[in-house]
Amino acid sequence: MRFEVLKTDPGSGARRGRLLLPHGEVQTPVFLPVGTQATVKTLTPAELEQAGAEMLVCNTYHLYLRPGHERIRALGGLHEFMGWARPILTDSGGFQVYSLAALTRVTDQGAEFRSHVDGSRQMFTPESVVEVQAAMGADIAMCLDECPAYPVSRDRAEQALVRTSLWAGRCREAWLGSGAAEATTLFGIAQGATYPDLRERSAAELIELDLPGYAIGGLCLGEPSDLTYELVSTVNALLPIERPRYLMGAGYPEDIIATVGRGVDMFDCVLPTRNGRTGTAFTSAGRLVIKNARHLDDRAPLDPDCQCYTCRRFSRAYLRHLFIVGEALGPRLLTLHNVWFFQNLMRRLRSAIETGEFAEWSGSFLDRYRSVRQTSPTIE
Repeated sequence: MRFEVLKTDPGSGARRGRLLLPHGEVQTPVFLPVGTQATVKTLTPAELEQAGAEMLVCNTYHLYLRPGHERIRALGGLHEFMGWARPILTDSGGFQVYSLAALTRVTDQGAEFRSHVDGSRQMFTPESVVEVQAAMGADIAMCLDECPAYPVSRDRAEQALVRTSLWAGRCREAWLGSGAAEATTLFGIAQGATYPDLRERSAAELIELDLPGYAIGGLCLGEPSDLTYELVSTVNALLPIERPRYLMGAGYPEDIIATVGRGVDMFDCVLPTRNGRTGTAFTSAGRLVIKNARHLDDRAPLDPDCQCYTCRRFSRAYLRHLFIVGEALGPRLLTLHNVWFFQNLMRRLRSAIETGEFAEWSGSFLDRYRSVRQTSPTIE
């Protein structure tokens, strides 16, 4: 992997960059649609490419359980398996172990759990998650981390931080020792919950490992937005400027804009796809619930400013009809629009940074985007 910062906004920490990975070039800031089980729900790879998606996130926990990393390896790797030629980032699966699996027991050795699929006993260690992600052919793999739920006591947050640092060191050793570094890049994950001094400590301990990239985990879990932004600033002030920075699970446009302005380069969230499947569209004027009765006879597109297939071809009235009668096309069309909206948001952000108009563009966008803050979903 190679990362280049091409332009920095003079009035903020916003960065315009470029990631060079085995499966292609990625322009940053970038938003990664979530393809949990080797698919972005309801969309084809061709539709994702047309929307402008440059990189996807796939889920190690789910793919380890079904169909299994060795089967994926034997079938040519994740890219060939799912028909996606562009870069893929895989998470470590740690969050899903804590949130989905039954009877989880976490020790310094790793996370032991029972599969939510068949109840079988499984074990994730730092070494095994590196091996699994490398076997699937990920361009970027994530270290195993411990992500405590919000809110969490300081003692519990510190315990998770210590274990996360320990695991990151073991992930690095496994990554370098196995030869995986030739094709897969390893990112560490800073933890520390909502305690600024713990966040600083976690960042400092990760920096000592000299990893190619760094993620900020354990945020966007329901904490106040201002606190999220403050903690992102705290961590990014310490991270090396020449390495990419990834805020995991951030998906609201206002959060993306605020943290791009604090130096974040990469984002992912299930928000566009999950909301699309349940009938909520993101538009330049805020979120729109298509099932509302006021759209019964509405000839307008979802978003007059959008050029996606959904907005060019269909009215709000028709889209509402699809959801009311339970037709599968409705969730597909709203998901497609939402993915397009987020990719267009990132294109405009990159352009604003390039032209030195980040602050002006952000203010104008947010004035139109009359969004009501919700709690971000974190799993799909």
